[in-house]
Amino acid sequence: MNINFELYNIFYVVAKNGSISKAANELYISQPAVTQSIKKLESQLGGALFVRTKKGVTLTEEGKIFYSYIKQGVEFFYNGENKFSELLNLETGNIKIGASTTVTRHVLLPYIEQFHKLYPNIDIEITNNLTKDLLHMLRNGTVDILVLNLPIKTTKDIDIIPFKEVQDCFVASKEYSYLSGKTITLEELKTYPLIFQKKPSNTREFLDNFLIENNIELTPRIEIVSYNLVMDFTKIGFGIGYATRDFITKDLEDGSLFEIKTVPSVPKRNIGIAVMNNTIPSSGVKKLLELILGG
Repeated sequence: MNINFELYNIFYVVAKNGSISKAANELYISQPAVTQSIKKLESQLGGALFVRTKKGVTLTEEGKIFYSYIKQGVEFFYNGENKFSELLNLETGNIKIGASTTVTRHVLLPYIEQFHKLYPNIDIEITNNLTKDLLHMLRNGTVDILVLNLPIKTTKDIDIIPFKEVQDCFVASKEYSYLSGKTITLEELKTYPLIFQKKPSNTREFLDNFLIENNIELTPRIEIVSYNLVMDFTKIGFGIGYATRDFITKDLEDGSLFEIKTVPSVPKRNIGIAVMNNTIPSSGVKKLLELILGG
């Protein structure tokens, strides 16, 4: 049976109001049009739905059962429309972001704070993990976007959008103050205890590629998964650490750390956003991207 949804909707409004005239006012159509629609629906169903009374219309016994089902369906459609409108207007929603702990803390957090002030009813979930695992999550839809250190290996199914340039460098604490203001070669770094992030972090991979390009092999004395712990160990004098200058501005300003200039110097790199190129982002994700990218 192929019945137009509009007939069900008109039936629902008439039954809800118990009146043809009230239904006509609510639907912004004429009473004869409402009456004709009800007759058409009854004809297609093969039975009466209403009994006319002096006060309006009442449902037949069959009509009552029919209404109990139609009411659920029509209200479900209405709720769907309302929810869709709320999502478009950013009155509700959910954004799932993948990022490393370091990028979340030093790059993403200010954008999240600003977005939350603008759209407080949008829930934000952040998953911290290794880049290879985050890329897998992006592909299977567990997260909507990634914010990550670049460069990464590009693939056809993922778009990479750089948005923030950062500068890596070597740093040390006051225990190595005799190096302050000096410029040393990468070869000379071999003579000092070095503290790097463990592989396979993007930051470590960038450093290793830079060293390979300059035919230098540096073996760290300490390798730590957490970037923040690398900085903590460097601050207490365990050795020379590899840092992202933009993430340690306060430490450089208060003297907890100082930068060691090297020849050649470490090149700049980028923080970027990764999104699937075959999906349409939600309204919330679009707004967050606009905020991050300055659109």
